[in-house]
Amino acid sequence: MSAPERPRPKFPLQLDGLGGVPKKGPLLRPQQPLRQAAVDSARSVRPSGLGLDSADVRQRMVTKLQAAGLRDELVMAALAKVPRHLFVDTALATQAYEDTSLPIGLGQTISKPSVVGRMIELLMNGPGARTRRTLGHTLEIGTGCGYQAAVLAQLSRQLMSIERLKPLHDKARELLAPLRLNNIRLVYGDGMRGHPPNAPYDSIIAAAGGEALPDAWLAQLAVGGRLVAPVHDASGRRQVLVVVDRTEEAYERSVHEAVNFVPLKSGTD
Repeated sequence: MSAPERPRPKFPLQLDGLGGVPKKGPLLRPQQPLRQAAVDSARSVRPSGLGLDSADVRQRMVTKLQAAGLRDELVMAALAKVPRHLFVDTALATQAYEDTSLPIGLGQTISKPSVVGRMIELLMNGPGARTRRTLGHTLEIGTGCGYQAAVLAQLSRQLMSIERLKPLHDKARELLAPLRLNNIRLVYGDGMRGHPPNAPYDSIIAAAGGEALPDAWLAQLAVGGRLVAPVHDASGRRQVLVVVDRTEEAYERSVHEAVNFVPLKSGTD
């Protein structure tokens, strides 16, 4: 006697593993969504028992960055204050103080501490910031998870940070809230337009690279201010850090080392 035919499943397993969104193509292994569910569940739990809240852990990271060439004492002090492990998924928390970029979702990453330190150091080396010993009124393009914003806030009088991806904007707001940094304002919007209502800015920093610097950023840079951003070089095959200083007469530009950032995009999502 043959066994009765099993009923067809109502919901085929064509899930992308990142929230159960239907997807075309071959079925994924069932382990993938289960692994992702575990990661999603862990994200709501603070890491514990790992010593990650220790100031010594952050200082060891900074000491390594100093050995690799970071020189500005104010930047090093700011990096030493911010608990980077709170800005990454718990499953990756043990890697938080290594000099590596880590995924934060939506195809975005948290930048390497060395890159964050280098870019902010370039900002601090601007003529205005050197005189003030602060970045002053700062604009950040690309909030991401909020880690760099937390570092910038240590060195800024006021920080405006723009993110075009709503889930990341919301995530940064949630992660930054416990730090009680009263000089940060997070904006959901198109970073390529800058943020005219609060311009001009003494310092502008971007965490995404395009073929050229948007005119809006240059227009919103204060006289005496400095901008640091990744831009494609003349070959178009790589990104380099570009520094722009605005004087009374002109914009002065210099090119620095190669970097690799996510693409700069317009609009909001």
